[in-house]
Amino acid sequence: MTLVVMKLGGAVVAKSICRVLERRAAGEEVVVVHGGGAQITEALHARGLGSRFVRGRRYTDPAALAVVRESLVAVGAEVSAALGPAALQLVGDEIGLEAAPVAELGLVGEPLPCRPREVESALAEGRIPVVTPIAVGPLNVNADEAATALAVGLGADRVIFVSDVPGVYLEGSILASLGADRAAALLEDGTFEGGIVPKLMAAVQAARLGLRAEIGETAVVA
Repeated sequence: MTLVVMKLGGAVVAKSICRVLERRAAGEEVVVVHGGGAQITEALHARGLGSRFVRGRRYTDPAALAVVRESLVAVGAEVSAALGPAALQLVGDEIGLEAAPVAELGLVGEPLPCRPREVESALAEGRIPVVTPIAVGPLNVNADEAATALAVGLGADRVIFVSDVPGVYLEGSILASLGADRAAALLEDGTFEGGIVPKLMAAVQAARLGLRAEIGETAVVA
């Protein structure tokens, strides 16, 4: 049976539910990793905590981490409710989602490949694991990177990044495919910016590790 990890961007969670259910109905095993950047920013602002970024990555102090975790858990609950009774929310720091600390970003980590027992058990029971991307520590982690790390650890066949963009744009058009080496070079020279950057970085890593990676209509290949 094909195993797919789908990363749902926080801004498109509601619109993405049908895609998850369609894949499951087609006989695939699906693990969901969700984002929540917009919800986190809104919650931080509401509590008077500004967002600070270092080279495009969110700096996280203890006060911010509490808000990040609370916001992500809430998004995960919403995703699970929308998917229905087959879904099972699993919070990363409660199931052993590991990450290497990134000191310059505060309480932030780089996700490491792992194979959580709870995720495997949920799949064995025919359920849809919905993983909230908080690592043991707890540490704030990028959801795109967490999806790739989980896909690698689980031995998934593909990782799919679902967001509010239909694919990778280059020179005015959406690419059908993009080689990992070329993508890495384009990232290095600053061709891309904004939210596509962490997705493309995670897709490059996945492709180089042997997974099929897709960002909308664009396949990132080794």
